[in-house]
Amino acid sequence: MQLTNDWYLSEADTSNNDFIHREPTEEIEFYNNVVTGNIDAVRSNCEEHRFSSDLGVGRLSRNPVTNIKYHFVVTAALVTRYCIQYGMESEKAFRLSDFYICKLDDKDTVESVVDLHDQMVMDFTGRMRLLKYSNFNSKPVNECLNYIYSHIKERLNVEDIADAIGISPSYLSRVFKKETGSSVSDYIREQKIDAAINLLKFSDYPIVEISERFGFSSQSHFTQAFKNVTGMTPYEYRKSHGHSEWNVHDSK
Repeated sequence: MQLTNDWYLSEADTSNNDFIHREPTEEIEFYNNVVTGNIDAVRSNCEEHRFSSDLGVGRLSRNPVTNIKYHFVVTAALVTRYCIQYGMESEKAFRLSDFYICKLDDKDTVESVVDLHDQMVMDFTGRMRLLKYSNFNSKPVNECLNYIYSHIKERLNVEDIADAIGISPSYLSRVFKKETGSSVSDYIREQKIDAAINLLKFSDYPIVEISERFGFSSQSHFTQAFKNVTGMTPYEYRKSHGHSEWNVHDSK
């Protein structure tokens, strides 16, 4: 009852001079640019500071930093669900959203939240751009891709994945090869190597720990698999690419 009273009092105090919320057209266009991988349009939106503009975005808190953090979470939630709807693996999208929302804990200025927002939406847009140029897969293959992503640190095989998603291993192998051009085992290996590459570039984890983290039977097995995919050993790759930094404003 008290909330109802507060609402009517708030409405009574609102004057015609108070800001009016934007029409949803602009937001829909923005999210459409994200899910279609339109990097230039999303970058332009960021450079124009549309996210930090006070015009028509609504006031969710009297505190400016808290206010923009709330808007950040709303954006993250919507971007995540739009991207899932348009083909991004659901677990990947949710984990990416969780990652950026957790980064909010370290931000204590409007400017730092805006910068994090720009990195987040450009990240989602770049991933959707890559997805745009790949074929849309059937439900079993999408479930397989999502399972592999969610369990990338485990030792995976076709039989266990097929059992988890409720189809036969032979059918999964056949349809996966047809739609992706790769066998399930080759795809698993490539995804593990891609994940290992990120740790080699951006962390100081020992190579043996990276090997164990992604379920390789030994460091020598990891080294051979890594070299088959990249043409370099993990040590050579880290020496050449270690401690790289990605600048969202330079991404294409």
